[in-house]
Amino acid sequence: MTKPMMMTKAVKDLLSLRSITWMFAGLLSASAWASSAVNIYSARHYQSDDKLYAAFSKRTGIQVNRIEAADEALLERLRSEGSNSPADVLILVDAARLSRAAGDGLFAASDSDLLRQRIPESLRSAKDSQGYAWWGFSKRARIIVYNKQRFGDRPPLSYAALAEPRFKSAVCTRSAAHPYMLSLIAAQIEHRGESAALAWAKGVVANFARPPRGGDTDQIRATASGECGLALSNTYYLARLMRSTKPEDQEIISKVGFIWPDQDGVGTHVNVTGGGIAKHAKNREAAIRFLEFMASDEAQQMLADGNNEWPAVPSVKLTNPALDAMGPFKADKLAIASIGARQSAAVKLVDQAGWR
Repeated sequence: MTKPMMMTKAVKDLLSLRSITWMFAGLLSASAWASSAVNIYSARHYQSDDKLYAAFSKRTGIQVNRIEAADEALLERLRSEGSNSPADVLILVDAARLSRAAGDGLFAASDSDLLRQRIPESLRSAKDSQGYAWWGFSKRARIIVYNKQRFGDRPPLSYAALAEPRFKSAVCTRSAAHPYMLSLIAAQIEHRGESAALAWAKGVVANFARPPRGGDTDQIRATASGECGLALSNTYYLARLMRSTKPEDQEIISKVGFIWPDQDGVGTHVNVTGGGIAKHAKNREAAIRFLEFMASDEAQQMLADGNNEWPAVPSVKLTNPALDAMGPFKADKLAIASIGARQSAAVKLVDQAGWR
């Protein structure tokens, strides 16, 4: 009897994208080309974003048509569509992906007095003669989570500490091939130089409690169980568990602590969700209005409350109880664009270090 074929994640993403495309086929027709609509390709997959799009439409009267899929599926779609693409706005998660899209020429340059006033320079792409390829709209920080019983009296205070011999067989991470990890490693290269960053990466690998696997939530759970003593995680994964009412999640939170790394140095590594105008946007004015809306207090609060991300706009006050409980921290001011530019070096480094 023939065994059923197992679908890979990539195949599932493409099938999902195709089904969503069919679902919106009617929307991406005549009405999509009108000035009263904006077509968004988004790699964000959070249900809370529904409120974000609804608020934009209510404020502006502009209809939002969107396709959501994994980053690579969206980028491949844009490449294949070329000048026939209906996309007006492209939203991606992580510096690595934003840099790749910009390098592939998938963004059109944009500029706006409002965006320049609201979005810090370190959270935008590099500027060319036409403007900016993308703008960062929310931040996530990469923290160190630790098992309180094992390291509560002396946790690591920096990313460099993860390579210290005292943390032998204690460190857990997701795959270094994941953009979240590559961006952190790219930042280490930018700060330390390639040879020092390689030595650090080899030290971290030597301290692994297990081969890299799973996502950030898996690392937190394994740290709580004691399988791992330390783990790297984006802040919003920990914040989700903090806000959860499930007893099992609250038990995890009771067993782990976290550190804002490098508070006495350059600060904690941050990354962004960012977006820009798609290369062949037909509704450019509506696209600019959407980008400006994303920098508004209203949208910034929605991003913070909906997915536990830090506002990109410094003046926005937090109302998220989990983020408020995590307290203020010193963020690394390294330009996100420079992190993106170091991606190829980071890929080479993790291969040399054996960080799979």
